[in-house]
Amino acid sequence: MKKPSLVIIFLTVFIDLIGFGIVLPLLPMYSTRFGAEGFWIGCIIASFSIMQFIFAPWWGRLSDRIGRRPVLLISNAGSACSYAIFALAARYSGDTGLLLLILSRVFAGICGANLSVASAYIADITPVETRSKSMGLIGMAFGLGFILGPVLGALSAGWFGLSGPGWVAAGFCLFNFLLGCVILVESRKPGSEQAPKRPRAKQWLHTLAKPKVGFLIGVYFLATFCFTCFESTFSLFLEKSPYFGYSEKHVGYLFAYCGIVSALVQGGGVGRLIKRFGEPKLIAWSLVVVAVSLGMLPFMTSLGGLLLGLGLFAAGSGINRPPTFGLISISSSASEQGEALGVAQSAGSLARIIGPLFATSFYKIKPAAPYIACAIIAFIAGCIAWRYLCKPSASNQSP
Repeated sequence: MKKPSLVIIFLTVFIDLIGFGIVLPLLPMYSTRFGAEGFWIGCIIASFSIMQFIFAPWWGRLSDRIGRRPVLLISNAGSACSYAIFALAARYSGDTGLLLLILSRVFAGICGANLSVASAYIADITPVETRSKSMGLIGMAFGLGFILGPVLGALSAGWFGLSGPGWVAAGFCLFNFLLGCVILVESRKPGSEQAPKRPRAKQWLHTLAKPKVGFLIGVYFLATFCFTCFESTFSLFLEKSPYFGYSEKHVGYLFAYCGIVSALVQGGGVGRLIKRFGEPKLIAWSLVVVAVSLGMLPFMTSLGGLLLGLGLFAAGSGINRPPTFGLISISSSASEQGEALGVAQSAGSLARIIGPLFATSFYKIKPAAPYIACAIIAFIAGCIAWRYLCKPSASNQSP
């Protein structure tokens, strides 16, 4: 039997995120074409995360009990179905299209277990000293997915019409499911220690009760909140800006640029940065870089300035996740990797619920408002992370 491999889990996540990247940048624009605006665009984007918030810890706990492989396969199959519904939604207009669009995102959220369970898979097969570096593979897969995904989304919309991106994304996820059936092997060893069953609310309480893990999950929540506010409004900002006025194709290319920067940072840079500075400093500084870039973006009037701000944002966001998830994993027992990382992913989903509602509502008041607010949040979070993680006291040493 083949041994579990980082290359295989990277490939599994990468293909899944190509499908994710095809659809996500187009959601705000598709929503407006179905008649949604402002707060309701935020609701559509948030519907995916509401389901992930509810189900991610459960999927993580299930993977601790039955293994990572079956959960990842279910996630891949569910993603394929959800994108097929998204493609069907594009064939309708008005309320029918809007309802199908929401249904596609709800179903995708219920089955969306890939990131947290893939992180637990990596934790199963990597030693503690290289775990944070290995977690960068998830972020690299995310970045590469956002290189190819938005470009494929833009091209498929041009070639096949509005339903094209959905069918292409569904095709990628179906291929991923079939590939997983053949090459993906289980990472949980037979007879591995299993934590006792806990109700969903107690999973949260049990995980957050650990001071360091709870703090790191809080940091991840804030970082994800800022990222989600950006992705929820940036295509609208580019489309409506008097300086840019970009179409879906241009938006796709700029998201791909962010993906390239993020992939380069996480694929080649994170390991060296962790080795030189350590996870705590890297987490704190990444949030400060995010703050600076978000403060810049709404005031850029040239493509050069826009690319600079986007590059800083992609680098800061890309650096943040691997050391954060690495420390969460290191601070959790072997039998609770899926649960702890599932709760972290669920916290990220909660940020993706609140973020779009916050960002699209504030954007309607003033386009720069969500960016300035998130810049302040990221800066404060970075300062607190520096204080708590880089100058640890006895109270935050326990896992």
